[in-house]
Amino acid sequence: MEFDVLSDVLMGLRARGSVYFCDALAHPWSKLFEGQEHASFHQVRQGTCRVISAENEFLLGPGDLIFLGPGETHTLESYQPEKGISLDQSETLLMCGYCEVTEHAYGSLSTLFPRMSIIRNDQLQQRSWLNSVLDQLSFEYRSTTPGSQLIVNKLTEVMVVELLRINFGMVEERNLLTALKDKKIATALESLHAEPEKSWTLQTLGEHIGMSRSGIAKRFTELVGVPMFEYLTNLRMQRAIDLLQTSALRPADIAEKIGYESVVAFTKAFKRHTGETPSKYRRSMFA
Repeated sequence: MEFDVLSDVLMGLRARGSVYFCDALAHPWSKLFEGQEHASFHQVRQGTCRVISAENEFLLGPGDLIFLGPGETHTLESYQPEKGISLDQSETLLMCGYCEVTEHAYGSLSTLFPRMSIIRNDQLQQRSWLNSVLDQLSFEYRSTTPGSQLIVNKLTEVMVVELLRINFGMVEERNLLTALKDKKIATALESLHAEPEKSWTLQTLGEHIGMSRSGIAKRFTELVGVPMFEYLTNLRMQRAIDLLQTSALRPADIAEKIGYESVVAFTKAFKRHTGETPSKYRRSMFA
């Protein structure tokens, strides 16, 4: 059975987020979102609204969902100030939230998503369970049931991972989905994710998938966006962080588990990657 690279990447994202607004807005209304450190999403539950950013302008209808990357200043409004034309005199039920994911072997959230991504209502209807998640998000946020906030946070995490999965193919250049469509590079990625502790070199990985050393070096960087050694190091660091957060393994044991010959070599690599030693990183989680 082939190793599921995409699932492994998505599992390593550690998505977090929540809903912070879900209410009816009476015409005329306008909301400015700026200085957002996290990515944000909005769904028009009822009514319509216009989304305006520095480069784009869209009309959202009932059920439409928009995702915006970190730092993307935008305005949602019920009218066009320049023309004074009302889009909809009825109330708009708007749900707003934020989300973030950890860095991982492939890159940051900005490499996985376009700066602005819209999923129309008809697309959501084709994903009935995701549509149900959004319905439940809205219901839980607006209810006063004990434990609703926890449910909202968990449902948001599920939604973010699904949005990432839907949007993996929307970046035209150097995205993981493109790399996974290449049979040889997909096999290389499967091997790295399945056995990151192995002493991989361009030579051994090339022989494993039937490519020359120079051939795999060039194609891997072109399709994945980073050199093989950088990808492997980032993947190992991701595994190390997961083990530091979820296990009681000593740094020396983690070093061996992810492919480092000594704890000294592992510590140096980890500090270059995170700015802290493994021990200090673990202590900071409980500070």
